[in-house]
Parts: sequence; structure tokens; C-alpha cells
Amino acid sequence: MPVNFLTEPLISFTILLLAIFLVPPLFERLKLPGLVGLLLAGVILGPNGLHLLNSKSETIKLLSDIGKVYLMFVAGLEIDIEQFRQTKNRSMGFGFLTFLAPLIAGIITGRLFNFSWNSSVLIGSLLASHTLLAYPIISRLGVIGNEAVTVTIGATIFTDTGALLLLAICVGIHGGDFTAFKLFTLLGGLAIYSVVILFGFNRVGKEFFRRTGEEEGNQFLFILLALFLASVGAQVIGVEKIVGAFLAGLAVNGVLGNSPVKEKVEFVGSVLFIPCFFVDMGLLIDIPAFIKTLSSIGLTAAIVVALISSKFVAAFLAKIFYRYNNSEMLTMWSLSLPQVAATLAATLVAYQSLNPAGERLISEDVLNSVIVLMLVTAIMGPIVTARVARFLQVTPAADWKTDSLSVWWESQEAVIEQPEKADNRLQQDYPPFIVVVPIYNPLTQRYLLEMAALLARHESGQIMPLAITQAHVNMDDPTLVTALEKSQERLRLALKISQEFDVQASPTIRIDDDVALGISHASREHNASLVVMGWGNTRNFRARLFGSLIDKVFWSSHCPVAVTRLLKSPTEIKRILVPVGDLTRATIGTVRFAQILADANQAEVVLLHISQRLIPAHQVTHFTSQLSDIANQSKLQVNTNILTIVGDDIPKIIIEQSEGFDLVVLRSVRYRTAGGLAVSEVTTQVINNLKCSIVMLGQPQ
Repeated sequence: MPVNFLTEPLISFTILLLAIFLVPPLFERLKLPGLVGLLLAGVILGPNGLHLLNSKSETIKLLSDIGKVYLMFVAGLEIDIEQFRQTKNRSMGFGFLTFLAPLIAGIITGRLFNFSWNSSVLIGSLLASHTLLAYPIISRLGVIGNEAVTVTIGATIFTDTGALLLLAICVGIHGGDFTAFKLFTLLGGLAIYSVVILFGFNRVGKEFFRRTGEEEGNQFLFILLALFLASVGAQVIGVEKIVGAFLAGLAVNGVLGNSPVKEKVEFVGSVLFIPCFFVDMGLLIDIPAFIKTLSSIGLTAAIVVALISSKFVAAFLAKIFYRYNNSEMLTMWSLSLPQVAATLAATLVAYQSLNPAGERLISEDVLNSVIVLMLVTAIMGPIVTARVARFLQVTPAADWKTDSLSVWWESQEAVIEQPEKADNRLQQDYPPFIVVVPIYNPLTQRYLLEMAALLARHESGQIMPLAITQAHVNMDDPTLVTALEKSQERLRLALKISQEFDVQASPTIRIDDDVALGISHASREHNASLVVMGWGNTRNFRARLFGSLIDKVFWSSHCPVAVTRLLKSPTEIKRILVPVGDLTRATIGTVRFAQILADANQAEVVLLHISQRLIPAHQVTHFTSQLSDIANQSKLQVNTNILTIVGDDIPKIIIEQSEGFDLVVLRSVRYRTAGGLAVSEVTTQVINNLKCSIVMLGQPQ
């Protein structure tokens, strides 16, 4: 019998995977969002194209439904609750403005085009939310600490929650027979349900994670269960399931933090389920109707203009109320422009919502207009953000002293200034400086130990050479015995090297199932100040880092981790280059690390700041002044110079300037993409082309 492509689930799923695998990278090469490519793939593969996929098939419906709730779950998960708390009053103020202005604009637009009041309010709610699509851009520019950015991020809670509440009410009214009593019942049930989800799931989740420890598999399943329980619970009380998914994301936000489990949860959604949702959105696009909508462009233009202008009005009012400058206003506007996650999920729900007479809550024209709106804002928002956010100023964080390297540095300055109080101060306030050095390869461990010894000797501390041996079921297993003997041999060599530097060493062997967690656990048990690790060939660095031992140590360690590629003995390092792009705590910790190493070796430190061409000269001068203040706060005689170069090709400039330097110290910069996680492109290009030694410093999560 011939196979029917439209009904065979396995074939449909295979075609979906092919589209998800091939299309987004192609569009990203064309500098277009990968999600746009998925929409187009749905159009081509659907009933208006090759007829290979059908949105009414059970496979597509299931995967799209999961993708829809997953999209809203991740939206809740990505909201930084701590940032919201820091500026909650202003976040709520801007949230109210950027929710109310588009809501009113959407209602007016709906009424102008003769939609019912209920449909018009729904259109307004679709415009009221926003997606932080440009978050990776502001993260890479190092301006997340700017108050205007923090306020906009915090406002997402208000806009998304408000939009979803209006969606629930509009869908309920559209279902017919909706009285004031039913509205009161719905709101009361939603309020009780929200409290149960937000507080119950949070408390249960923390207790479950505490009991399960490092069982990431069970923790991952618990988070998925929380997502789908919340979605089903929302349907039980008569509310759309995406509302429950969003609340579940907010609830487990504090439970997951920045843990590896959060990465896995978001990874599964971003590479499989969420792309399925966007392909399904493409399947729903009727090409003739879409062309007709564009030919009679009135509604589409009205919706796009209403969104762009109302979001600008909200940002302008925030500028007046909170006294922000033009760059901050434009950044707030551009960050709140993209209409992707909540907007598309809510649009699909509204489009599929039928009343007893079989009428849709919003017409196909509105659906097509919202898709155009998504395309316009998804491209326009990040472009504007990239242009205006670079002009933002971020005051150096006052909490730089909370960085573990900086705290130790300050303690040493106190010892130098008041020797008579040294023993008492160190004993009471500061633990001994311990550098953990995981060793495995006898050919590379010498340079690692030399670097650790230089740092420990400078700080009057000690090193802890650490050999991790993989556990076996039987502790008398011959393989384990042999491995322990090899570990002892490596530790004897480590002890010999430490004696050469006159540094106290505490060689340690640990038997553990997981090497990365063994390193993190040992460093935590001994309250280490730093972990120094090595890596070899840097080819395909991104693939080697993520999911690898190094990345797991980065995520689980309580202290800074220095990952090194040393081409010569650290004792020969005389010139150190430190690229500085922002003044965050992580960057300041990187500067401190370089200064400690330089002082131990009588070396020179050069702080390289690359200023893009569009940044005003006075802003560059201000940044350089702030950087100079930070660099010179130490009382130690470290020759620290600042080099500012104007240019846009950051990797190329760093590589060119590194010539003549013995070591380049970088900080680990990672950011989230639609396909998961990636190392900063700048970092990747730099480490693949540097001809000198490298240290990449990762801060604890």
C-alpha cells in the first residue's frame, strides 16, 4: 500500500526534523531570524505548497501544542526575578505604560476596522506584551547593568501576565453565555490557581531539588511535569493552557537558577518543540489570503504602526517620568518592540477559539497581520537595539568587592598596610587562599602547577593538586587499583613542583562517579579560592566546551575557574593582555586575576578596550577613566596600562594586538540563542587564532 504522507506520524515527524535541522542555519547565514525560516518552511511544506504536512494531523497538533506551552514556559523562565526586585517600582511603572499604550492603540485599531469590542480588546492584548529578543545583544554589549535595561526586562512580567489574563477573559466571553458572575468566578479561580502555582510549585521544587542533589535526570523530569501539570490545571479552571505554562515558568525560575538543568530544559524546547510550533504557524498561513491581506494593506499597516508608535509613546513617557536620556529611551523602545513568544502563542489560541456559532475570535486577516508584525518587529527591534544600546553608560558595580578574587586582593592590601592586624584579620574575615589544580596529563600538569604556585605564593596561600579517579562498583577492582597508583604518581610529581616554588601543597585523591562534580565538590569542601584547569587543542572549541567537563565545572563551581592553554612556563610571562568590553563584576575579576599574576611575576598588564566607531569620544573617555580608577585601586606596584583602539572588528583587533604578548586573559562570555547556548563569537574567533598562551576565566554561577 502506498504511504500517505499526511497521515503517517513517523514520516511527518521526520520531515519536521529535517526542516528544523536545515532551515534556521540557512536563514541565519542570510542575517535573518531562524524562526522566520521555520514559518516559511511551514508554508512550503503545508497545504499551500508541497502537501507534505497537515496542521490537522495528530502528530503536528501534539507537537505544536507542546511547543506553544513550552514557548510560554521558557518566557517565564527567562525573566530575571532578582533584576525585577531591584527596580520593581520602575519596572511596574514602565510595564503599565508599555502595556496600556499598545492596548489602547489595539482597541482603537480593532474598532476602526469594525471588529467587535471583545475582538478589539483581544487585538490590543496581543500588542501589549513583548519578547526580549535582543537580550543577547545587550548582554554582549555589557549594558545589562544599566537601569533602563533592567527596568525593561522587569516590565516583561507585567506585560506578559496582563496580556495572558486579557486573553483568558476574551476567550471566555467569546465562548458565549458569559455573565458577570462567570467572569468573577473565572478571575477568582485564576487568582487561587496562580497562588498555588507560583508558591506551591516553587516550594515543592526547592524541596525536591534539595533532596535529589545531583540527580539531573529526575530534576529535568520534575520540571517537565510541573510545566504540563500547570498547563492542564489551567484548562481545568477554564483558562488557556499557555497561561499555566507561563506561571509555571515564573514558579520554577528561582528553583532552577542558572543550573545545568535549566540549560537542558531550554535546550530541549529550543531545538525541538518550539520550532515545531513555528512550523505549524506556517502551515496555517493561507497564501492567497495572505497575499490578499497584504494587497489590502490597511489592517496590517494599522496594526504595525499602532504597535511601533504606542511602544515609542510608552518609552517616551518613561523617559520623562524617570529622567532617562535619549539612548536609554530608544533602548527601552527597541527592547519592547519584538512580538514573538506571547504574541504568537496568544494569536494562535485566539484564532482557534470558536464560539457556538463557529465564528473565530479573530479573523484570518488579523492572524496574517500579526505574522507580518512579528517579522517586522523581530528584525527591526534587534537592529535598533544594536545601534542605540552601545551608547548606554553603565556605572561600575559597587559590588565588585564581592568578587572572590577582589575580596582576597583587598585582604592582602589590608595586611600590607597594617601588618600587626594581619593574622587576626585573615583569621576572622578571610579564608586561606587555596588553588585547586585538577591533574591528569603528566605532560601538561607542570605548567598548570607552576601557575597555581605563582598565584598561591603571591597570596601566602597553598595549592591543592587534585587527582580524580573514576569510581567502580567494587573498591578492590584491579582497574581502580591501577588508576589510584597512577594518581599517586602524578601527585608525587606535583608535590615536587610545589617544593621548587616553596609553596605548601596538599595533594588529594578523590574517587567519584563524575569527574567534573568531583572537582567542584572537592574545591567546595576545602573552600578553594580558585580552580586552575587546562585544555588542549582549541579546534572546534564551541563543541568541546559545551557539554564537556570544563563547562560542567564552570556551571557547578563556587569559585572562579581559570581554564588555561599555556605554551610556555608561567614564570616566563612578562606581558599580559586583557581585553575589556564592559565594567561588570566578572570583568573586574578578570582584571584582578591578571594583576595578581603580573605582580607575582613582575610583569606588565595592558587593558585593551575596543571602542566601536559610533560611540562618542566623551563616552570613551569616561569609560577609560572608570577603568583606570578600577585598575589603580590596588596598592601593589603593578605596571597597568590602558590601550583604547577604535574599530568594529573586535576579534581581529585583539588578535593583532596580542602579538608581542606572552598571555591573553579572557573572560568566559556565553549567551543564549534560538538553538540553545553558544560561546561568544568574539571569544571563539580569538582563541582559535591566538599564537600565545591563553587563560579564560569563568565566574561562579
